[in-house]
Amino acid sequence: MPKIKRREFLIRSLGTTIALGTSWPFLNCKNTQSDQEPSQKIKSKVSAITGDNLDSMTRDAIDALGGIHTIVSKGETVFIKPNFVTFPWAQYNNCFHTGECTKPEIIIAVTEECLKAGAAEVIIGDGSHLPTFEWQYAITLDSSKNLVNEASRLSSIYDGKVTLACLENDSPEWINVPSVTPLNNIAISSLVANADRVISIPVAKTHSWAQLSLALKNFIGITPLSRYAQLIDNTWWNRGSFDHSSPQAIAQVYLDIVKSIKPDLSIIDFSIGIEGDGPTIDLGGSTVNMKERLGSWAIIASTDIMAADATAARIMSHDTENIKQLTMGYHMDLGEIHEESIELTGEKLDNLRVPWKAARLKG
Repeated sequence: MPKIKRREFLIRSLGTTIALGTSWPFLNCKNTQSDQEPSQKIKSKVSAITGDNLDSMTRDAIDALGGIHTIVSKGETVFIKPNFVTFPWAQYNNCFHTGECTKPEIIIAVTEECLKAGAAEVIIGDGSHLPTFEWQYAITLDSSKNLVNEASRLSSIYDGKVTLACLENDSPEWINVPSVTPLNNIAISSLVANADRVISIPVAKTHSWAQLSLALKNFIGITPLSRYAQLIDNTWWNRGSFDHSSPQAIAQVYLDIVKSIKPDLSIIDFSIGIEGDGPTIDLGGSTVNMKERLGSWAIIASTDIMAADATAARIMSHDTENIKQLTMGYHMDLGEIHEESIELTGEKLDNLRVPWKAARLKG
């Protein structure tokens, strides 16, 4: 009998639950009393590291959670999902310096940590807005490294290999996961669905349709353009088939994905991000360099994706109770959002908070 990967088992189990007739919304409900009176007990841990070296900061943030070996085991396949929303045009748009995309320094550090833990393969992938893009333009802020060269170098010195994947063309297949939206199911890349471990590495941004673009929202990019996108101005693809009419509508899509794949680690890039009408400069967003606003860059990490995003929202001076994806995800049992139930190690939250202009919602 062929071995079923852990993540395949999770997705099949979710599908079986629906097939047996269990109401999906019922699965998302929490006990009413616990909603009204969140426990004071610490339920999740978030590490926060400040500094000016993204490589060492990232490794320190992971170590503060217990080390990558507590997440990744020998022989496992790891999928890393950065936010590369405008990366297809990186040759021209300076997307890492403007804050639109996750910094390669962080991706490289996480990849190496996974290989050190014995990962058989680390796949770095995104769907973005074009079927293909050129990985050699994923260049560190100091221009010293790019992902193509680093993938080759790391593959040569560790037993595991590093793969760069444009999901639209490189996904062997698309796997449906259940959704409570009118779509009933949502297709995601098999590279993610079949991975043993999934790591979300977004950059901190506000979003004109989703309020915030963080570790949760990051997973819209693992869906196929061919099924959900339309060609805009004959130049780029926009996933307009997903309901963007409100933050709740679009959140349900990526929250359903997160419920199925159960990400293992979230690392949020607080070096250079976007505020205002993001998630891009062209849409009206503005660059935020945390060195100018906080005095240093920051990295936060957690094995609880909700705790990571809730902490990031607080750093960005947003009220978590007003962020629909956070309250919805909490009610879906995706993780913890209450400040008193999240242990923050490293930096204190009050020392990290900065003014961060909210997006004007277009939905």
